[in-house]
Amino acid sequence: MTAATRAFFNARGYCEVETPYAVPAPGEEVHLPVFGLNPPGLYLNTSPEFAMKKLLAGKAGNIFQLARVWRNEAPSDTHAAEFTLLEWYRPGATMDDLIAETMALLRVLLPPEISWRGNTASLERYERITVAQAFSRYAGVDILATAEDAPALAAQAGVALRAGEDWEDLFFRLLLDRIEPQLGRKHPAFLTHWPAAQAALARRDPDDPRVAERFELYCCGLELANAFVELTDAEEQRARFMADRARRHAMGGPDWPLDEDFLAAVGKMPECAGIAMGFDRLVMLATGAARMSDVQWLPRP
Repeated sequence: MTAATRAFFNARGYCEVETPYAVPAPGEEVHLPVFGLNPPGLYLNTSPEFAMKKLLAGKAGNIFQLARVWRNEAPSDTHAAEFTLLEWYRPGATMDDLIAETMALLRVLLPPEISWRGNTASLERYERITVAQAFSRYAGVDILATAEDAPALAAQAGVALRAGEDWEDLFFRLLLDRIEPQLGRKHPAFLTHWPAAQAALARRDPDDPRVAERFELYCCGLELANAFVELTDAEEQRARFMADRARRHAMGGPDWPLDEDFLAAVGKMPECAGIAMGFDRLVMLATGAARMSDVQWLPRP
């Protein structure tokens, strides 16, 4: 599958890159635990995203990477602390372009019909659904009208707020409990246009600033990928990072220097779209493996 992946991107004019695994700033996501190295000051990267975007700012063009990454979370059937991300970026691409390219890759790497954990999905077609549509259909709520209002969201969803639970916590609780199990059951599903509060490194939709041009991909109920039409406004990215850092620090999370080189690169990046795909999970779907450890050469005990 790695050979077929490389052939796919080489045929499309992509350049394979390799970026550092030990980095001084492993990202700014609030809830993503990291592995620190000794001596301190370096961390195992959680994604090659920052480094690859610096290459984009240097006019590297279409690039991809099969990157080893680390996330300090408890192992499960679908997660390992060390795994492989397939990440690629395409200057000039729109969300539509990236979705089409992702489906083309799936049809190269996966059988026409996938069976996994009792679900069977056909690659003959795919589904697109916005986050707002998904929450309305499966949770009975207007997620955009209740944005940042946890009591209103809880009331619409018919659930009680848990102690200390804010809007983002409840958003992800409903996403995990009610939305994700319904996605990709018969065909791959692209969950698009996330609320602006969940934009991460995606730009806001010019036609509706309440949402961001972000999508996640699901197949047989398994999350496979996360993608952005990339934000190229360095000041907005800095403001998002500062808000994330404040939240992480308030929760007692670790601290590291802000990646100023990355923020400088954001303002020099071309308009582009990029995606990170869990490669081990893709192999699980291709083989029908029930556990990620079944598809890793030497899984961690």
